[in-house]
Amino acid sequence: MSTIYLPAPDGTAFHYHLKNKEPLPISKSTADPFRSRTAYAAAHVVANPFSQSKRDVIDWELTLHYRRHLWSLGFSVAEAMDTAQRGMGLQWEDAKELITRSVNEAKAVGGGIACGAGTDHLRDDDHFSLEAICEAYEEQVAHIEQAGSQVILMASRALAASARSPEDYELVYGRILKQVSKPVILHWLGDMFDPKLAGYWGSSDLDEAMENCLAIIRNYENKIDGIKISLLDDQKEIKMRRLLPATVKMYTGDDFNYPSLIEGDEVGYSHALLGIFDGIASVASSALGDLDSGNLADYRKKMNVTVPLSRHIFQAPTYCYKTGIVFLAYLNGHQPHFRMVAGAESTRSILHLSQLFQLADQANVLADPELAIERMKPLLQLAGVHQIEAVK
Repeated sequence: MSTIYLPAPDGTAFHYHLKNKEPLPISKSTADPFRSRTAYAAAHVVANPFSQSKRDVIDWELTLHYRRHLWSLGFSVAEAMDTAQRGMGLQWEDAKELITRSVNEAKAVGGGIACGAGTDHLRDDDHFSLEAICEAYEEQVAHIEQAGSQVILMASRALAASARSPEDYELVYGRILKQVSKPVILHWLGDMFDPKLAGYWGSSDLDEAMENCLAIIRNYENKIDGIKISLLDDQKEIKMRRLLPATVKMYTGDDFNYPSLIEGDEVGYSHALLGIFDGIASVASSALGDLDSGNLADYRKKMNVTVPLSRHIFQAPTYCYKTGIVFLAYLNGHQPHFRMVAGAESTRSILHLSQLFQLADQANVLADPELAIERMKPLLQLAGVHQIEAVK
């Protein structure tokens, strides 16, 4: 009947009537990429809910199945990124296997892929020599390139903790960029996504940090495909976008302001490398298809309605956003359970998930509303929200 009782902040429950009652139509059925923009969806991993060890944490079949879903909608996959819980549950040894399996799958279906190389096999909160940090990057870059993927050079907690000046960033990035066989995507993740990356590029002042980063980009322009920035500040992104060399792409990682940044302005536009595309893939695919066709009205209509959902998923503490992404995959039938690596499903409250459910309905990203209702009910029952009548 497309209705469900949901909890309110005061402890009561209310009867919610879904706005969209029909299954979401899928408008794209091939792996052809979008023409007007490069669009990466940073993909989550499906946890193995029966894991009894740190080396058996991923359900490989369902994880790869979801990547095939993203490719079928026209997206490229950004693999083994923070959306896949890198540094927040997923260890490098598991990420290595994830990269190998996903790259092989991408080759099999003709899907685009780029994979995250970092230094996360170094211990958090320790200080390391720049040589050790370079060697850590080199190990991960080598694995990705040997697998046959483009590299996303992820921000490094070890470098953020150990660098003493912008010159230290120049030394590390310069050494790695000189070695890569193909242009890479740089990665600037704001401290709202990872507090341990505060002061990245050698300054806590974003304008100074931007200039330090731009200096590296200008020095190694031919080794850089683009830079993905996630600062949740559209004006900073636009400023940097206008300062990039003409050959270097801006990939928006702004999960608050992505529709306008992707659409662009009279000077330019951003491509996309977004975690929210994992959760809103079908709607975003349709909207990007409209952009390809020059249909800005429908692009804006479809994409803008997803922004309240995305802002809710990425609300502070922003680094908990992965929980909302996995919750959407569960509601939409892409996995049979709501469990995450390292128990991260517990980082958001039932009130947060209830609001997410409503916003997902209003954004038209629930693939099958009746299925979503049936999957929502067990979580509500565990929280004491009964479906017979609203109760205190």
